[in-house]
Parts: sequence; structure tokens; C-alpha cells
Amino acid sequence: MKKKNMLEYLLALLISVVLAMAVGALIMLATGHDPLEGYVLMFQGAFATQRALGNTLAKAATLCLTGLATAVAAQAGIFNVGGEGQLYLGAMASAVLGAKLAGMSPWIAVPLCLLAAMAAGGLYAWIPGVLKVKMKVDEVITTILLNTAAIYFCSYLANGPLKTMERGISSGTDSVDPAFMFDKLIRRSNLTESLFLTIIITVFIWYLMKKSTTGFQMKLTGQNGRFARYSGIKSDRLALLSMVISGAICGLVGMFEVFGLHKRFIVTVSNEFYFDGMLVAMIARYNPVGIILMSLFFGAMKIGGAAMELNAEIPSTLVVIIQSIIIFFMAAEGGVTTLLKERISRRRTAATLQKGDQA
Repeated sequence: MKKKNMLEYLLALLISVVLAMAVGALIMLATGHDPLEGYVLMFQGAFATQRALGNTLAKAATLCLTGLATAVAAQAGIFNVGGEGQLYLGAMASAVLGAKLAGMSPWIAVPLCLLAAMAAGGLYAWIPGVLKVKMKVDEVITTILLNTAAIYFCSYLANGPLKTMERGISSGTDSVDPAFMFDKLIRRSNLTESLFLTIIITVFIWYLMKKSTTGFQMKLTGQNGRFARYSGIKSDRLALLSMVISGAICGLVGMFEVFGLHKRFIVTVSNEFYFDGMLVAMIARYNPVGIILMSLFFGAMKIGGAAMELNAEIPSTLVVIIQSIIIFFMAAEGGVTTLLKERISRRRTAATLQKGDQA
């Protein structure tokens, strides 16, 4: 994205956020609540305490990774809707291996669990990628279907063959070795050492998409696959690579949930995290920098919205409404911008012709 286009995009995004917040304020007024109080409570709930800040950063990190997973596939022209299933499989693979490797050195076991999560998510994403590249099967349909298959398969394992015998656990696998768990960066919050890995992955994906030759070839493949093939680019291979990277990132998100919070695979390991990240990526137009910014904003709204509901009895569903309005405004932004540019162009042309007539 060129600098001028980036500035136009950021301005449009800022206007969309302001308008969405204004609509949210009107909804609060209509339901008998004070908008100023509501937004102050939302801000305080997201940033006022160390715990709140930690939870906000943890939510933003999850949104950022799932958003980048969507973006790296979209760069090569593939729309990965199956990230939720890939996340579940990554969580299951890492949880099972983390329990089996109990007693091993964390310096060996944790990287192995990371690789297991990446492999599980990446291989599951590879399946619809191959169907898309080799047989032209719509990846949106296949990834949605594979989502359901993966989630039910993992639920079956957690409640059947791999169900733990530990007392007090009704559903889930054996717990991973406590020595493998990520430490909390802020006490009593959800922010763990996985944040450092998230930063490394984010920088890597940004470099891949924006600075590398492979990223440029992926972009060319996504924009015009036929031209890319005629240019000698192995577009099919790049499409598959982008899908595998996307799935591997989703698998890592599942692993971070297990090793950071749950200590085992549980059937509620994700609350549609991937779909939230996918919305973030779409709003940010698959731009890594935009995804980071929107992840922080939506993370703050998610965490702050819960505090707002608790303290002011303003339904947290208002956050969903604000998100939807932002998406609506950003979707309309392209058309509105085009109309404004055309109007400005016509006025300039008319002014130029008028000056010519006067001369």
C-alpha cells in the first residue's frame, strides 16, 4: 500500500471508528444510559489496571495472529475460513504431546509442542489448498466443512479415547507438564510469555508480506494468477505455501491457549477466535500494520465491553454492534471515496474550462 493510499485508508478507518462510536452513543441514549459513562467504563475496563491491560493485550495478540493468518492466505488469493478447525487441531496436538513428554526438559519439549501445533494446523490447511489448486474446488466451502469436522473430532477425542482420568475434570485431555506452561507476564491476567512469540510471528509475517520477494509473488498471484503464471511464478506452489503458513499460525494460537491458560485441551479452547481475527483482517484490508492497530482497538473493546456491562449494565453486545458498523462504513468507504474523487475532478475540470473561456 503506497504512502498516500495508506494515509487515505487510516483517515477512512478513523472516521469509521468515530461514526461507529457515535452510533453506539445514540443507542446508549435510546436505552436510557449515559454514553460518556459507558465509554469511560469501557476504557477503564480495558486499561485502568495492570490486570485489565494484560487481558487487553492478550486478546489483541490472539486477534492479531488470527488476523495475520487470514491475511497471509488472502495475499495469494486464497480465503481461509477454516482457521477455527486448524486452531483446534493445533491445540489438541500440542496438548497430547505436552502430556506425553512430561518430565522432559522444557527447552526440548516446548519447541516440539510448537512444531506439533504448527504441523497439525498447517497440514489441515494444506488439504483445502490442494483441492483448490489441483481440482479448483472452492476453498470457502471446503474450509467451512473441515472446520466442523475438526471441532467435532477434537471434541470426540477429549470426551472419549483421550479423556483424562483426573478427578474434577469432566471433559478434556490429560494436563501438560506444569514445567512446560508459559508464565504469566501480569499476575491474574491472561497475558503470558506467548506474547514474545506473537511479536516474532507478527514481524515475520509483516516482512514476508511487505518486504520479501516471496510476498511480492504471493501478491501478484492473488491479484492476477494467470499473469503470474505467464511471468514464470509458481503460483500454485505459492498459494499452497500461504495456506500452510496460515494454518500453522492458527495451530500456534491453539497451542498458546493450552500452554498459557487451560493446561490441557478443552472443548471450549476457542470462542470463535479465528472469525473475530478474520473480521479484523478484512477491516484492515489484509494490511499487517492495520491488523495490529485494529487488534488493539477490538481487544480493548472486547475486554472493556465486559467491564461496561458489569458496572453500568450496558449490554456488551453493543461492542458487536459497533464492530458491525465499522465494517459497514469501511465496506462503503471505497465507493464513497471514488464518488468524492470524481466530484472533485469534475469541479476542477469545470473550473479549468471556465478560466479558459474567460481568457
